[in-house]
Parts: sequence; structure tokens; C-alpha cells
Amino acid sequence: MATAVDTLRKDAELVVDVCMSVEPDDVVTIICDDDHREQADAVARVCVERGAWPVIMNNEAQVVRGRADTRFPMAPPRNLHTAMTSSDEVIILTNLEWANRFAHVDAVKETCAANGKIASVEEGMGDWELTREMIMEATQRARDAMAALEGKKLCRVTSARGTDVTVSIEGRPALEVTPIKKRGQMMGPVPLWAEVAFAAVEDKTAGTIVVDGVMLGIGLPGQVESPITWTLEHGRCTKIEGDAEADRLREVTAGVEGADVIGEFAFGTSERSPFGSPSEKGRLGTVHFALGDNHNAYPGGQNVSSLHLDGVVLDASLQIVDDGTWILRDGEWVL
Repeated sequence: MATAVDTLRKDAELVVDVCMSVEPDDVVTIICDDDHREQADAVARVCVERGAWPVIMNNEAQVVRGRADTRFPMAPPRNLHTAMTSSDEVIILTNLEWANRFAHVDAVKETCAANGKIASVEEGMGDWELTREMIMEATQRARDAMAALEGKKLCRVTSARGTDVTVSIEGRPALEVTPIKKRGQMMGPVPLWAEVAFAAVEDKTAGTIVVDGVMLGIGLPGQVESPITWTLEHGRCTKIEGDAEADRLREVTAGVEGADVIGEFAFGTSERSPFGSPSEKGRLGTVHFALGDNHNAYPGGQNVSSLHLDGVVLDASLQIVDDGTWILRDGEWVL
């Protein structure tokens, strides 16, 4: 029977060999916090066995402060910034919500521009029970959807809870956020998560979004207890309604430049991303939107903000308005 050490190693190998394809003599920077040091050590050991040169950088101080205050600067200190941009692979093993926000800093964009591979690692290493075949299935769904959306202009998202919103992707290339990372590809979580994302055209999103899944950036341990309703006009969120969680979101975004803009539109393609964590954004059947920045992470994005806060719509329906093609119906993949 496999031990905890065995399963941890198996999952570390999945990250190193399948997701990041680390090669001999690669320089690997592993960013961790205190809670993920054991996983970082496991990943580093596998990298060494593959002939690579890993260095673990513990960023606990910044992770703690960033989790406590969404307005605390996310940009890494210059020693970590330099390590990232000069690495072949950057593997981030920290609190996942912090890592999601970290994806929108200049250091990540510069790492991609330097042809590096960069990814955050999802929670639960050692318990994933994941295979290469599962990863490939999620990746293929994402690519099928990208093909269907190529050259299209408008999508509509609805849900039984009340979401009914149109979002323009005209002129915006899709961003493939799948577990097998390529050089120069934008940072995303591995290995469970898979999604297709767009920089929403900044002045076009209109309608109502009802967030009934995870809402990042307001200190929640899981999904919202009460839905949060966003009213959108000309790409901007003009009202945030709901109970205490909606109050918290208004407080976090108040006065922050660009934080009222719908910057991202995306949907999940993985059957393995767990509900109730930031990984929910990659779950098949969900659509998510983000308030705030899209200029660092998404092709064509123009909105600059210090915040990027995702909210998930569960059991969503997604239709391409241009030609009537359905991608999701009531949370089921129908493409």
C-alpha cells in the first residue's frame, strides 16, 4: 500500500515532469510559504534527480501580509523578481488565493516575456489521484472551446440564480490556462485546474452577475454564504448587492482605480478542480468574472488596477451570441 511519502512524490513528479517538463540543467525557482515547505522540498528533490538546479525561496512574510490586506503590494522584492525572470521554470507553492493575485504582477509578465514557464501548484499534493490522461482531457476541452470562440465577438452567460450578462471578446485572443505549461505562457495553476480566459472588452459588459461560488479577495474560506449580485453597465460594476459578503467586497474595491471594471471573463474545463477553493474557477460548469486588472495577464487587456478579484457563477450556461453555439448548459459541457 502506498504511503503518504509515496503519493507526495508521485504528485511532485506529475508537477515536475508533466506540467513543467523540467529538463537537465534547468534553473528552477520554487516559491513557497511555511505551510507548503514540505511540498516544496518534494518538488525540489525531483528537480535535482532530473538534473536541474532548484532554489527554494520562502516568501512567507509577503504571503501573510498579502492575505491579511488585499491592498498590500503584491510585487515581489527585487531579489525574488530577479530570480523569477532569470529562471527556466518558476513553481509557486503557497496559499493558492495569494498565488492567484500574484499572477497579476509585472514580475510574472516579465518571466513569461523571458520565455520562462511559470505556474502555481494547487492544494492537496499527495491526494490528487490524478493521471496524465485526465490532464489531457481537460486541456482538449479548453482547446475545442478556443477553436469555437476564435473570431467571435459576443458571449452570453446565464444561470438559474439570476446571472444574465453579455460580454464582448471582440479582438481579444483567448488565453489557454491548462496544466501543461509552455515557455512564455501566462501563469496558471496546476495540475487540476483548466480554463479558457479572455480580457473582457472594458466598456461592453452589461447585465447582471450573481456570484454564488467562491469570491476571492474578501477573506472567505470557501464559497459565499449568500449570493453577491453585480450590476454591470458599459463594462463597469455600478452596484454590488447582497449581505455581509457584498459589504466586504464594496469595502475592498472602494476607491481603488479600475476595480469597478469587468477585466476578465473565463470558464473552467476540468472535472477535477475542487469546489470551494480558488481552484473552483477551473471547474467544468463554472464561469467566472473578475473585477479589476487585465493588462498584465490577458492578451489585449487595457485595464490597469492594483486589484483582480474573481467571482464564480455555478451551474452556468454559456452561449456564443454570434452563431448560437452553446458551450455550457446548466453546468453541463455541450460543445
